[in-house]
Amino acid sequence: MSETIAFKKNGGIYGAFELKKLYPRNYAIGVTIAILLHLSLIASYYIYQEITREDFDNAPTVGRVLKYSDLGPPPSITNEAPPQISVAGPVAPPTVGVPVPVPDEQAPPEATIATQKEMSQQVSPALGNDIGGQTQITQDIKIDEEPGIDTFVPVEKLPEMVVAVKPEYPEIAKRAGITGKVFVKVLVDKEGKPKRAVVIKTDSDLFNDAAIAAAMKSAFTPALQNNHPIAVWIVLPYRFQLQE
Repeated sequence: MSETIAFKKNGGIYGAFELKKLYPRNYAIGVTIAILLHLSLIASYYIYQEITREDFDNAPTVGRVLKYSDLGPPPSITNEAPPQISVAGPVAPPTVGVPVPVPDEQAPPEATIATQKEMSQQVSPALGNDIGGQTQITQDIKIDEEPGIDTFVPVEKLPEMVVAVKPEYPEIAKRAGITGKVFVKVLVDKEGKPKRAVVIKTDSDLFNDAAIAAAMKSAFTPALQNNHPIAVWIVLPYRFQLQE
């Protein structure tokens, strides 16, 4: 077994034991030198910051002193009305108006006397004819024929299913033994007929077409709102289950 040794300058020798004995001292000296070097760098940074800050604080400030009189008079706030713009040219007389008694020689030939119907329409176009001294509103109130799928429609009576159609079990799902449930949202018009169908939840996409086809073949009683049939959305559940 060989042994590693080191020679001193004076001719003496020492081995691993002497090296292990000198290692802690050399390590401590190296760590101390590193700490002192870092502390000197940090101190130099802060000294430089203090010097530059003092130079900035002592720098002269250049500015201009303004007097209140140099700003000029404040803007005046007045309530003057904007100038009116006059339109040149003759004004055409109205063809329909309220009759005013004038002498015959002063009556213009183009003036006409408005009828009662024309006068009532001239007062308010949105109002109908004068019937018995009372005003009748002739504007129709339109009800949306097809509400949105997420729109809430208050009704007095929901649609009831009259003809129920059982969906056909898909052959692929039957062979694979897949079962599940499908929820179809159907738009029932004011005649009780399904107009649109959308799948909102399903356990398997294999059942979607069969559920939609069954929903579109069904028949319902229309929903009622103020005793009038309207179109609403309803949800129909369809269960696909294999029989033993």
